[in-house]
Amino acid sequence: MDLDFTDDQSALRDTLRTFFEKESSTAAVRAAEPLGFDAALWRKVVDLGLAAIAVPEHLGGGGAGFVELAIAAECLGQSLAPVPLIEAAVANDLIASLSDGGSWSADAGSSSSGGPDARLESLTTRAVAGELLATLALHPATGDLARLVPAGAVADLVAVLRGDELLLLRQPDRGPAAPGGTVHNLGALPLADCPIDTEHALVLARGPAAVRAYRRALSRWELLTGAALFGLGSKALDIGVDYVMQRKAFGVLIGTFQTIQHRLADNAIALDGARLLAYEAAWAQDENLPTADTSATMAFLFAAETAYKTASEVLHFHGGYGYTLEYDIQLYFRRAKAWSLVAGDSRAAYARLAHRVFGAAPAQAQAQAPAPAERAG
Repeated sequence: MDLDFTDDQSALRDTLRTFFEKESSTAAVRAAEPLGFDAALWRKVVDLGLAAIAVPEHLGGGGAGFVELAIAAECLGQSLAPVPLIEAAVANDLIASLSDGGSWSADAGSSSSGGPDARLESLTTRAVAGELLATLALHPATGDLARLVPAGAVADLVAVLRGDELLLLRQPDRGPAAPGGTVHNLGALPLADCPIDTEHALVLARGPAAVRAYRRALSRWELLTGAALFGLGSKALDIGVDYVMQRKAFGVLIGTFQTIQHRLADNAIALDGARLLAYEAAWAQDENLPTADTSATMAFLFAAETAYKTASEVLHFHGGYGYTLEYDIQLYFRRAKAWSLVAGDSRAAYARLAHRVFGAAPAQAQAQAPAPAERAG
């Protein structure tokens, strides 16, 4: 395993860092609240082809891999870009994999002629081209409702698991130009509950194939969100270092206090670990390793914990200023908490991870964990 970037990947990182620093300043992030979506920035992201960068070239995508997507997610996290790049990229990859004639199976959505449904092919083409914004529901539907869907307030398409059917829901009354149904949340995310209307729902896959495809998509969301959280945490650390080297107490810079130095150093080391796990998980996905899903969950949970701890401690270094809206650190602190909570209770996720790695989970953890159809066990 070699996690050093290639020349092309380094160039991609430099280009995207410059792009997001210019287009997603903290002023732009504030302007996008409370919805948490910048339509103009989303159009620029689409024009760069980022949401389809991992889709095969013969389907209109960039033909790159998840390492490249992780680079994009890291840069997004550093700037808190108010666009659902991760959700769209994962959903596009999922839809494309099920509509691809080369990988189509008997369990996937089909027409009466026995091939992939023409409607699915059309929606896939439009989503990959950026004409439609697709997202992924992170939890199986409850009855006819997908709850707290990330980007659900601005998405044209929602991929959701209902029972043993993987559905693609068309939202005719919502989209980037017509947000709706936003659920207020701490992180200013375009979350929404999405009703499932069978008239506007297409079956992507049924049975075991549907559950496998959904679990794979969730794992890819985890690894990319882990990369974004690493980016968020690294920027929060930079904010903290800059602040403690300017702020004085008792006539001296607080950055000279040993306890602050130790905590900054601990967070820097932890963030290095979060980066390693995120890119190892991305590499494992590209290599289709059997440990890929487990690596993705590890990367997500560790990055979530590390980013929140880093942002929280940096906020405390600011004293009372850290809690005021005028200071940027509160933007990072709120999102460090909210981005991971979208996936649910971290304690249940840790229990499921232990079950995967070591065997049967304790009865209490099993009771707290979602149904097996929701996540791999």
